[in-house]
Amino acid sequence: MESSMPGGLRIGALSKRAGVSEHVLRAWETRYGLLSPTRSQGGFRLYSDADVRRVQRMQSYLSEGLSAAEAARAVLAEPQTAPPAPDPLVARLAEAGGPTNLRAALDALDERAAHAVLDQLFGALSVEAVIRDVLMPYLHELGDRWESGEVSVGQEHFASNLIRSRLAALATGWGAGRGPRALLACPPGELHDIALMSFGLVLRRSGWRVVYLGADSPMADVERTAATVDPGLVVLSATDRARFDAIRPDLVRLGQARSVALAGAGASPELAAAVGAQYVELDPVSAAERLADR
Repeated sequence: MESSMPGGLRIGALSKRAGVSEHVLRAWETRYGLLSPTRSQGGFRLYSDADVRRVQRMQSYLSEGLSAAEAARAVLAEPQTAPPAPDPLVARLAEAGGPTNLRAALDALDERAAHAVLDQLFGALSVEAVIRDVLMPYLHELGDRWESGEVSVGQEHFASNLIRSRLAALATGWGAGRGPRALLACPPGELHDIALMSFGLVLRRSGWRVVYLGADSPMADVERTAATVDPGLVVLSATDRARFDAIRPDLVRLGQARSVALAGAGASPELAAAVGAQYVELDPVSAAERLADR
């Protein structure tokens, strides 16, 4: 596990402190030059408090509706010697009860309190900001706490199911409209679909139509549905690389007929290239926003 070191933070510590995945941080660093790490004697990248502030400012600009590229340009244009500006997103999170109250309610298996916190969050922030800045970091932390034994399987299932049901309630009618159509599914055996659902919600809010098959979808059904609805994009998401490896021939065949994208921790640029698919490298909200911008 990555941690802080004298003189700076390792990327894992930066990720936990800022509530942004390591993968997204690396993308922001390489693509936009947002971060300026130094090197430890052992060759590790070390990040400073200034890097933390730039990530926080990036999140604030994203919550205001800027694309990732626009947000990074705005952050880098800010005077580096000036004290950090108050972060309106942090203030709104605090006013709405914030992630701490959500975690406490879910850990206590208190459905009513959890929904009350989510009501406050969705009332104070955009759907995109709640998903990107509260729910995704919380779920990432929940997985870490489950692995360490800090929370039980029951607590993890309760929290995941409550969040999933809340997002599903926002998905009503997301197949309607006149925009491009996306077909979203998880491959056989993959049961974690909250990130994929979040991706679909943001796409829908950008005008896309969503056909959602969800978790554990047989590839024959994915292909039949694609032939029926003729989507502009098929997105498959998995947390485990083995889920994709088990369906490589199907992915190749699907990619020959459709525009396909692979997402989730189980995807990689190498795998996507090998099967003729795109690689979704950002968090689900930023990835959907980038796709919508294109």
